[in-house]
Amino acid sequence: MLLSVAALIPGCEKQKEAAPPPMDVLVTEVVQRKVPVYQDWIGTTSGFINAQIRPQVKGYLLTKTYKEGDVVHAGDQLFQIDPREFQAQLDQSLGDLAKAQAAQGRTQLDVNRYTPLAAQGAVSKQELDNAVQNNAANIAAVDAAKAAVVQARLNLGWTKVTSLIDGVSGIAIAQIGDLVDPTTLLTTVSQVDPIKAVFPVAEQGYLRYARGQAQGRDAQAAQKGALQLILSDGTTYPHRGTVSVIGREVDPRTGTITIEALFPNPGNVLRPGGYAKVRAVVETLPDALVVPQAAVQNFQGTSQVAVVGADNKIEIRNVTTGPRDGFDWVITDGVKAGERVVAEGLQKVRGGMIVNPKPFIMPTAVPSPTPEPF
Repeated sequence: MLLSVAALIPGCEKQKEAAPPPMDVLVTEVVQRKVPVYQDWIGTTSGFINAQIRPQVKGYLLTKTYKEGDVVHAGDQLFQIDPREFQAQLDQSLGDLAKAQAAQGRTQLDVNRYTPLAAQGAVSKQELDNAVQNNAANIAAVDAAKAAVVQARLNLGWTKVTSLIDGVSGIAIAQIGDLVDPTTLLTTVSQVDPIKAVFPVAEQGYLRYARGQAQGRDAQAAQKGALQLILSDGTTYPHRGTVSVIGREVDPRTGTITIEALFPNPGNVLRPGGYAKVRAVVETLPDALVVPQAAVQNFQGTSQVAVVGADNKIEIRNVTTGPRDGFDWVITDGVKAGERVVAEGLQKVRGGMIVNPKPFIMPTAVPSPTPEPF
């Protein structure tokens, strides 16, 4: 019997020696810090001014005198309409003016001659009155002829279609040889520095902003230079923008209100009609508790973290998550500042396990902020 017990002792020692060591896990502390809350809105870019270029007279388009897509300046000629008809109208108007001036000159001589004769009784007062009335009518005819000359000069000048603003010229819509009139769109010139970003904001977000304004505090998104612009390739535009216009009404179909923001656009890099994701900080959480996003797992619709106690024992806790900030996730309930949570290897741990905690090193690259519901 003693030999049997003695024979079992070495086997028990081997089992004790073969027990696995605690599993290594990477842990990090729950940090308390200030966290900005971002909001994204999707919109499009638009020219600060979009001038539709239309002719002011009817005629055949002879030439296009600009290079499409280039910067043009106010007064630069863009198109030439056939001027011959309008030159003829000007010449006729000048002739009519000369005739009217000659007629008025004759009646003025009659007035000058009849005035002293009427005083002497050499001519009747009726003859003087007739001469005065004829001269007044001819003076009016001269004024009308002058106005016709001015209009003819304008029409002739308008055969040269010019840009009214500085901006980037668009592709010509009308072609050489087309018969154009004031309803014809020739092209568009857009002033794109600054450039507008137009985007819809949910009515609830607008109301929050409006209440903040009414209480005398500016919403962070409305401050000068508070807006960022994310381009279609995912890059962040280097110049920051400012809200310039809040729309007049809420669209009842979508429940949104249109906002316009202005961004500097040196070099005219951005063009109208482009993709524009506008981002802003809508509020700041002063003492938020944050953990790495990898430390939070979702289990049947519930967010959980694995807390490592002072005895290195795992406790699985349900937590309430808030907004994200880079690689971090705000925890609004369930943990305290300074507690340790498993940041990597979360799927391998279970409640009650003893682990060997090792420090977790945060990634160096910072991802874009994750938008939150507005």
